[in-house]
Amino acid sequence: MSSEPSSVSAAPLSHRVPDLGALELLLAVARHGSLGRAAREVGITQPAASSRIRSMERQLGVALVDRSPRGSRLTDAGALVTDWARRIVEAAEAFDAGAQALRGRRDSRLRVAASMTIAEYLLPGWLIALRGQRPDTAVSLLAGNSAAVAARLLGDEADLGFVEGLAVPAGLDGAVVAHDRLAVVTAPSHPWARRRAPLDPGELAGTPLILRERGSGTRQVLDSALAAHGGLAQPLLELASTTAVKAAAVSAAGPAVLSELAVAEELASRRLVEVPVAGVELRRDLRAVWPAGHRPTGPARDLLSLTRG
Repeated sequence: MSSEPSSVSAAPLSHRVPDLGALELLLAVARHGSLGRAAREVGITQPAASSRIRSMERQLGVALVDRSPRGSRLTDAGALVTDWARRIVEAAEAFDAGAQALRGRRDSRLRVAASMTIAEYLLPGWLIALRGQRPDTAVSLLAGNSAAVAARLLGDEADLGFVEGLAVPAGLDGAVVAHDRLAVVTAPSHPWARRRAPLDPGELAGTPLILRERGSGTRQVLDSALAAHGGLAQPLLELASTTAVKAAAVSAAGPAVLSELAVAEELASRRLVEVPVAGVELRRDLRAVWPAGHRPTGPARDLLSLTRG
């Protein structure tokens, strides 16, 4: 028996995942229900579009589009691939917004510090909008917990910050730009996923949880909410990123508490289940912050206005 790995597992990711142009074409087919109209939208001929779809189908090993005289319709597999493609294209647009800014003129620079949830789930959209207004602004992003964001601003290492804690950190001014809610989540196999009654705050406080580190906005809000119920038990795991906490919860390591922004996709796909909690407030404000007495100007002012749009 050959010991060589299979060609699928050995091939680089770039050989196994269709390129962005093919994914954009598939999204256009989904929108128009017509290969011809999709081809015109992306600026290629219909034969070229048909060839690109066939090539993508061979690459993935599944049929994506049913073609007929009445038009082109996605197969069930094609509809699923289209959903994945949409996320990849949106992520590429966010990546391009940052890359475009970094390639811009260096005499127009914006240094942003943001807590992890805001940096991952809200800031990319704001930066795309800022690029439309200020294409020559070079943006640098420093991501960390809310305490680290405050330190960056106070140390003149950032022009504008975004935090998730209970209040504006000392030495800073701020404004609420969005609202968020913490959700208690667990894998579907956990006993809490089958509960019919909400959790009691005391039970939540007394259970070892997968948590963000101290200093994070998520941890601050949770500590405050459960202080009157005995305070948090020793964490089951204490991790420094939202992604790490989420991955541990999905793997059934234990229950976790995360922003609903961070777990929306996992809840929709049932990889995680939200566990209701009675008698405790887990909502929080998301704030833009800046050094006290120094109202944002220039690109920082423009980004701040976009967060309130």
